[in-house]
Amino acid sequence: MSFFSPKLGIDLGTANTLVFVPGRGVVLNEPSVVAISEIDKRILAVGTEAKEMIGRTPGEIVAYRPMRDGVIADYRVTHAMLKYFIRKASGRFQFFKPDVMISVPTGVTSTERRAVVEAAIRAGAKNAYVVKEAVLAAIGAGIPIQEARGHMVVDIGGGTTDVAVISLGGIVSSTSIKCAGDKLDRAIADYIKKTYNLAIGEKTAEDVKIGIGSAVPVGEELTMAVRGRDFITGLPRSVELKTNDIVKAMGKELREIIKAIRDVLQDTPPELAADIIDSGITMTGGTSQLRNFAELVLRRTGVKAAVADNALYCVAVGSGIALNHLDTYKKAIISKR
Repeated sequence: MSFFSPKLGIDLGTANTLVFVPGRGVVLNEPSVVAISEIDKRILAVGTEAKEMIGRTPGEIVAYRPMRDGVIADYRVTHAMLKYFIRKASGRFQFFKPDVMISVPTGVTSTERRAVVEAAIRAGAKNAYVVKEAVLAAIGAGIPIQEARGHMVVDIGGGTTDVAVISLGGIVSSTSIKCAGDKLDRAIADYIKKTYNLAIGEKTAEDVKIGIGSAVPVGEELTMAVRGRDFITGLPRSVELKTNDIVKAMGKELREIIKAIRDVLQDTPPELAADIIDSGITMTGGTSQLRNFAELVLRRTGVKAAVADNALYCVAVGSGIALNHLDTYKKAIISKR
């Protein structure tokens, strides 16, 4: 690595953006949120600062997520967000433009891919490379993707679930669905609205999922008191929720994720399928940390699954490793500039 060209691996997620610097690890993990003033369309805050504003802002400030389902929904805002993250992560190397590697969902179109590369170049990258999320997740989870064996990775983030079977450094069969952490949060909020006539925000729903959620019903339930606004009286009220309520609330979305895994397994050549049955499925991404998720996958597919260590950081770490060994992974890189 030339000293003059710092390298950044960016896991540009719907919910969070992580930046990895080889040799330093994950240097930044902030929400993919931008706060914009409605009046003059000025960008007021990015990341953690902007997320604090969600649901708490006066009318003229809008907290906005420029990434929808893992792809750029608003180009200008994404560019501003990338610029902020690249600048913040480069620190004292700001004079030198970094080489940047960015993850994109497996199902991304070439237009969406170009938009990511262009946004990165405009935000101050010297070179931008784009690699599919599942490949980076596999590299970050320590899976030897170069060997002639089948490995299955399920990366469940905020906006998308990416499922892929990888062999010899490339993707053999894959799918990407727009059902992941955010949808689970919405399902929880809807369930509480229907069952208890109570309105809760996105952030509360996420807290419930993390606090007491599970992918399969449990014998010993956790409980949690949740505050919200009563739909009928309009006044604050709190209800007591239990784990199995939340399992029920997320049922439809979890089935959709399992179906994606089964679809990819059915598309996999028999030899590679045999490898996967031996080595199991590797789960990465923040949402894979939902309690008992691996157990649900085993029950529904018959293949054992395990959540990677540091599941949340796999894609970011993988992007850093791939940047440091561009030659080894050049098969996986789908576009650069």
